Amino acid sequence: MVAPRFIAAGRSLMSARAQVLLWGAQRISAMVLALCVVAHLVTMIYAVRNGLSAAEILGRTRGNVTLAGFYALFVAAVAVHAPIGLRTILSETFGWRGRAFDATVFVFGALLALWGWRAVYAVFGS
Repeated sequence: MVAPRFIAAGRSLMSARAQVLLWGAQRISAMVLALCVVAHLVTMIYAVRNGLSAAEILGRTRGNVTLAGFYALFVAAVAVHAPIGLRTILSETFGWRGRAFDATVFVFGALLALWGWRAVYAVFGS
């Protein structure tokens, strides 16, 4: 087990392993997000340029398992990436730290996932 390291003059205790895992998750989710955003924008631009309305797009996507999987992955990447970034920003800006803070940020990520997957089901579910 890695010994805990003090961060920001001893205000919070976080292991070096946890820091590395968060750093890695942030970078990997950013790579997934970059690919998903590009694919989403290309698809939307193509649909709009070909004159498809929102109703026509929804009609074509309903029940499409591949697109549902793509957007579920997109939501998962957001649910990982955003809370880690928010955690860092709030910690550096306001000095918030500790288990309660980490739990709050975790709940934020879980809510993002829940709301996002609910939207995916609403658009792609049968």
